Amino acid sequence: MSATEELIVRRDGVAGFLTLNRPKAIHALTAAMDHAMTDALVAWKDDAAVKAVIVDHSEGRGFCAGGDIAFLRNSALTDNGVSGLAFFYEEYQLNHLMTVYPKPIVAFIDGITMGGGVGISQPAKFRVATENTRYAMPETGIGLFPDVGGGWWLSRLPGRLGQYLALTGARIDGAEALWAGLATHYLPVDKLAEAKDRIAHGHEIGGVLSALAVTAPEPKLAAHAAEIARHFASDRYEDILASLESDDSEWAAKTLATLKTKSPQTCKVALRQLADSAKLGSFAENMVMEYRIAARVLTRPDFAEGVRAVIVDKTNDPKWDPATPELVTDELIESIFAPLPADKEWKPL
Repeated sequence: MSATEELIVRRDGVAGFLTLNRPKAIHALTAAMDHAMTDALVAWKDDAAVKAVIVDHSEGRGFCAGGDIAFLRNSALTDNGVSGLAFFYEEYQLNHLMTVYPKPIVAFIDGITMGGGVGISQPAKFRVATENTRYAMPETGIGLFPDVGGGWWLSRLPGRLGQYLALTGARIDGAEALWAGLATHYLPVDKLAEAKDRIAHGHEIGGVLSALAVTAPEPKLAAHAAEIARHFASDRYEDILASLESDDSEWAAKTLATLKTKSPQTCKVALRQLADSAKLGSFAENMVMEYRIAARVLTRPDFAEGVRAVIVDKTNDPKWDPATPELVTDELIESIFAPLPADKEWKPL
């Protein structure tokens, strides 16, 4: 395939490669890319010659910065979210397909990995971080929610780390991703080509990655693990804010200041989402829930406003509606999580 396309699909030895190729947009996912990835995975599923799938990116500083946020905002503003919801439906099918895929997937998260980038790497059995990795679920800053399976992956991290990452949108590096369990291996950038080549030549994946791995730097976030577990212990957002307010440390003050810039609606949605997901028995059930949320929050005021402030105008001054946690009622949250009509619910491929 030509390297000018948004996704380069190719075969090398026993490996199928899905190479994200939108460097100017930090490889953000479009509907066409989701389609192409799904088609390739379906084709390779029963192809005996393909033993593994490698997901990586072409040049640039990112693995994948997320979904096509500008497109989603335009949908919210112009077609009542119809095209945006169709995008989510297919993206979530891709996330689910990767999660249940019968062959090992190796994701090289070498660079910015956010939102939709987390969605196409977290399902991989092997997730390779590097010194370039910058990993985040930053949706509370744009009034969306930590989707693409975020409810499933984040709710299963130890010590309330998932709740901390979901609410703050904290950007963590490769060493921290490894420490948190979000990455499985830490390789220096100059070893990635060799790793891919060996995997393509049929070498055992875990052995290749272990042989080329190096000791990651000390994860800075680990120093705050006890504080995260304590302050983010509650599933009630007001309790978390009060806990941070009661702590006069610099870390607590910074964390509180960060939370005060986030969408109160999204923060409450995220806490409920993670609490509910922890009780679910399958990733598919999680995606049904996340699609219900997406169907509501896409056209609520915070998403278009958050994207305007952070991405379109870059003024970083979103006017959230509701403006405070207290104004985000239980009734509003219930309505966001309510089932959809039977013919509108999400289903796996």
